[in-house]
Amino acid sequence: MVSTGRMHGFESLAERLLLLALDFAGGVEEVLAQPFRLKFSSVEGKGEHTPDFLALAPGAGWLVDVRPADRIKEEDVLRFAAAGQAAAAAGWRYAVVTGWRGEVMTGIDTLSARRRSMTDRLGLQARLLELVESHPLRFGELVDGTAVPAVARAHAVHLLWHRRLAVDLAQPLGDASWIYQAGRP
Repeated sequence: MVSTGRMHGFESLAERLLLLALDFAGGVEEVLAQPFRLKFSSVEGKGEHTPDFLALAPGAGWLVDVRPADRIKEEDVLRFAAAGQAAAAAGWRYAVVTGWRGEVMTGIDTLSARRRSMTDRLGLQARLLELVESHPLRFGELVDGTAVPAVARAHAVHLLWHRRLAVDLAQPLGDASWIYQAGRP
């Protein structure tokens, strides 16, 4: 993860997508996989559960379980409730990630290809930011407004990942996508 500067383990593709989403969200300083084993009691008896991740950001913590919606069993509901209570007692939030909107995760996955540092010897990033300063442009028009459109594509994706440019991820990312200056509608 770029956010933590470290590699993080995951057991499934669904967990990998969560880590990618956390990285894209930014502000995460620490992610712990399977942070503890929770032992609890209920009217049904004793139980145990190991949450999937604990994500920590300044002033906030998220305890997260990842389980596709169609794979949640009755006993999981009790485990998730116990994890939610433990999280609340620790001052954290709790979530069960049951799936993602396909176009959003496809977009984030695409942007993640350019999340690492890049050298900009041609000054393309400044040009891309300049082009959308006064009004949004479609992605294809934006990169075509530079001296080297093929290289500008990589830099535009990098700027999107780092929130210097913005795009609506509810739509597939392509040449027709509207690109905005970050912080503006």
